[in-house]
Amino acid sequence: MDKELIIRSSSETVDFALLKDGKLIELQKDEDDNNFSVGDVFIAKIRKTVPGLNAAFVNVGYEKDAFLHYHDLGPKLPSLLKFIKRVSTGKLKDYSLKNFPFEKDIDKDGKITDALKSNQSLLVQIVKEPISTKGPRISSELSIAGRYIVLVPFSSRISISQKIEDREEKDRLKRLVKSITPQGFGVIVRTVAQGKKVAELDKDLQHLLSRWTNMCKKLHKAHFPSKVLGEMNKASSILRDIFNDTFTAIHVDDEELYYQVKDYLQEIAPKKESIVKLYQSKIPIFEKFGIERQIKTSFGRTVSMAKGAYLVVEHTEALHVIDVNSGNRSNKSNNQEDTALEVNLIAATEIARQLRLRDMGGIIVVDFIDMTNAENRQKLFNHLRDEMKDDRAKHKILPPSKFGLIQITRQRVRPELDIKTREENPNGVNGAEIEAPIGLVQKITHDLEQLYRKDYKKLTLNTHPFIAAFLTKGFPSIRSKWFFEHKKWVKILPRDAYTYLEYHFFDKKGNQLK
Repeated sequence: MDKELIIRSSSETVDFALLKDGKLIELQKDEDDNNFSVGDVFIAKIRKTVPGLNAAFVNVGYEKDAFLHYHDLGPKLPSLLKFIKRVSTGKLKDYSLKNFPFEKDIDKDGKITDALKSNQSLLVQIVKEPISTKGPRISSELSIAGRYIVLVPFSSRISISQKIEDREEKDRLKRLVKSITPQGFGVIVRTVAQGKKVAELDKDLQHLLSRWTNMCKKLHKAHFPSKVLGEMNKASSILRDIFNDTFTAIHVDDEELYYQVKDYLQEIAPKKESIVKLYQSKIPIFEKFGIERQIKTSFGRTVSMAKGAYLVVEHTEALHVIDVNSGNRSNKSNNQEDTALEVNLIAATEIARQLRLRDMGGIIVVDFIDMTNAENRQKLFNHLRDEMKDDRAKHKILPPSKFGLIQITRQRVRPELDIKTREENPNGVNGAEIEAPIGLVQKITHDLEQLYRKDYKKLTLNTHPFIAAFLTKGFPSIRSKWFFEHKKWVKILPRDAYTYLEYHFFDKKGNQLK
């Protein structure tokens, strides 16, 4: 399994594309004007408490107030409030928490009005970026993420990632971390710490403690609201969270960013520094690695999959609905149950990819093809869980219902990635939009499969000369791929009179079919 990270830089945004064996599985965008990223810490003021919601609205400088629920306050809130007050007024200049007396924990089922007052100063961290009409979701239980560990101030707890399954390794890491963690701080050990030595863990810890100290220095005489701790640049934070030994290349098209990535990799994985490459070709980097084409074909309402199957993805205010269709697979297997299982397994793999790619969150309902065999339903459920193991977002998958539905909840911490797959109509019809050419080829392929299911032979496709050339150029051309798949040849006739994206199928007698 090869993983590549492709980084495209422009004047205002940086795009990150993660490829797994050449297939796009994650796409992220870093915009210069995004001042509210997950992980940023603000010194802010409570605007008002709302007893009915058991929450408070906090002014962090965004147009909409941030939402802080009682359960996101953290048990050590009184200690945090006391620390902020003493540091802000200059009475406390030792930020180590070693000699800082902790207050009694708040009641886990208490009321917001007992814990916070309007106009009170508070350190808060962004846990969900502003989405749609909502302001940011915040927490006052702070954490500072490093490569191997996450530092949690005002805590004494040592936690080990659940993804580390070896009991001996868990005990070893717990002993090591306990021996180096200063008083007043807790630590969460991340999955990538597996097998690491104490020196590497300590180096990461010291870096996080220095970030904590620098943040505290800003609190004295800080204006409200203001950001006191920002997440590291997007390239470094992505590498911190996802980089491992399976990465074979990192391609960057900007020299400054190239050196930033190289320096950070030198810090976290010196042996892998050589995989960072500066891309200097005249062909745009996303074109060279086939990412633009994958974007066009992956973000539409219809998503094609292997062997003619396809997904239909619908978005509503409350949830996402994904419908699985067998396409031209209906008569390929011995019986309906085998076909359903085959298509469902292909769909599960693609759905796991789509959730990460679009960063879909909330409730997702998948309508798989019905299967009567309980063993097959269990096989599908297990396969979907395995495919989603690499997904960093918290998620829960429920077993298939009697109707063949699988429900998924997936944490959403930033707005869903929505990429338009439609373009301005080149025929200039009142600014109307049409499907992009690559999307059109997908649509033609889908229609062709539907016609073959109806057992049509000797089909002729009439289309605009540009589209005809696109379908027949190179080897294997798209038309050749159709032949290999269906063992039937499609005659393609360029028609100058057709509009750019107009096409029609005809049977052997010349009757128009589609």
